[in-house]
Amino acid sequence: MKAITQNAYGGSETLEMGEADRPKPQKGEVLVRVHAAAIDRGTWHLMAGEPLVARLMFGLRKPRNPVPGRDLAGIVAEVGPEVDGWSVGDEVIGTANGSLAEYAVVPVTRLARKPANASFEEAAVLSVSGLTALQAVRDVGRVSEGDRVLVIGASGGVGAYAVQIAAARGAEVVAVASGAKAEWVRSLGAREVIDYARGAIDPSVGPFDVIIDIAGRRRISVLRRLLTPRGTLVIVGGEGGGKLLGGTERQLGAIMMSLFVKHRLTSMLAKESADDMAVLAAMVEAGSLQPTLDRTFALEETTKAMDYLTEGQVRGKIAVTI
Repeated sequence: MKAITQNAYGGSETLEMGEADRPKPQKGEVLVRVHAAAIDRGTWHLMAGEPLVARLMFGLRKPRNPVPGRDLAGIVAEVGPEVDGWSVGDEVIGTANGSLAEYAVVPVTRLARKPANASFEEAAVLSVSGLTALQAVRDVGRVSEGDRVLVIGASGGVGAYAVQIAAARGAEVVAVASGAKAEWVRSLGAREVIDYARGAIDPSVGPFDVIIDIAGRRRISVLRRLLTPRGTLVIVGGEGGGKLLGGTERQLGAIMMSLFVKHRLTSMLAKESADDMAVLAAMVEAGSLQPTLDRTFALEETTKAMDYLTEGQVRGKIAVTI
């Protein structure tokens, strides 16, 4: 089958159009004919092998899995043993270890039905970033109606969903993003957009019940000044920091500081949940969540897609059609 392969860590030049063996679904898995996959900052981190500590999990010298990609949307092509409720021909979304290929195996624990009103390209950009945003807002941030929420990094894959999900829960959302993307972020539900190029956030815009920090560049002590006395800071992902630990050091620092202050200072990694994917799909069908698709590229153009991502101009996410 056609696939993007990677045999060394580095830049987009390490991504090659090639061939890979078509996988076989095992117990509890289905084989999906991939119609579209997505790339985002997480894809970039795995391509670059940064932070270096992540190589302990994904391969020391080169990626353990030569086919990159996580998000996908497609059609079930084969059903493995002990799988109930899924049939050949079902249109699905999910996450796989290697979605930038014609076929990928997906455990049913990471599979949901594609929103009927979304294209494959739109549906492909939903799972990983949508899950992260949903769990950050609902489970970790515990955002409820009437809360004031600050989303930092609001124009990226996770941030754009976090704005929408917080607004859908009845929160007043203030977002931090580039000035060029301000109107788009407002269209997602932000009451106010602060241009990150202005530097420090004026404390007068606070206080906030919850801060969702996806960008990972500001000092925790500075963000605490923007919180209510018992407000919550949720650090999402590992942006910022050096090549060795990335944002991990900042996340650990927040957890330790939380032991000595009244604020809840937390970090999170998303859980790939079929139930939560179904929640996202239902929100899309109900019109309360908009898939944040910026541009699409053909599989053969994956290198160009990754270069476009690293330029920093993406609004939401990028889809790769297969």
